[in-house]
Amino acid sequence: MRCRRAAAREKRLLMINRILRSAAAGMFLTASLGLCQSNTTDTAPDTTPATTQDSESKHLFWVMPNYRTSPSLTDYQPLTVRKKFKVAADDSWDRGTLALAAIAGAENQLSNSNRAFGQGAAGFGWYFGTSYADFVIGDYMTEAVFPSLLHQDPRYFRRGTGSFWSRLGYAIGQSFWTHNDSGRSGFNYSEWLGNSAAVAISNAYYADNRSARDNLSQLGTQVGIDTAGNVLKEFYPEIVRKFTRKHQQAESIH
Repeated sequence: MRCRRAAAREKRLLMINRILRSAAAGMFLTASLGLCQSNTTDTAPDTTPATTQDSESKHLFWVMPNYRTSPSLTDYQPLTVRKKFKVAADDSWDRGTLALAAIAGAENQLSNSNRAFGQGAAGFGWYFGTSYADFVIGDYMTEAVFPSLLHQDPRYFRRGTGSFWSRLGYAIGQSFWTHNDSGRSGFNYSEWLGNSAAVAISNAYYADNRSARDNLSQLGTQVGIDTAGNVLKEFYPEIVRKFTRKHQQAESIH
């Protein structure tokens, strides 16, 4: 019994050490890019219009963070490196992200997806912490780190016009095709490389060994979640207007 407890304690200490090392690596990378930003792009005036995203709701259905949606590509201005990190920070430290991490953690605990975490309150703490780390690392990799390195724009630019199917295809396609800082379009390397890096980093703090198949499945899940988010962002104004209209009609009847 003592040997088992000692082994479990040693495994958890090793897991904590891996988490700390991963966090330190992320902080180092963030600081390095921030230094590059201060030495280069900060010398040029920031001409990004302040109203580009101000009209957008910061949450979808009052929960899901929505800091990187732009209503259109009209008068396009690229984001500076600092603003890309600001978008990632807003998404990462939002209350909605905490709520989503809690839901994901509870679901993973119910399915006992990582047996080393255990059950009970302590087990949920591990599941919640690792789920939240997945969200934060994924946000920074796909919205700040790789978009800065590859000069791509992490925002979703809503189409807003056309048939339902054309807009649906556009929203799904944004996971594969995106806008570069130059204004041209190109393959969305930031989405795929960013999520791939996030999955690779997550192997450091998940105690149970992951296979290559598990990693590919996790990558597909991450990209799928982002794609579903794009579809929701594309049609969210219509959804809001529809429910608002129904609510106003119900009130007028009463």
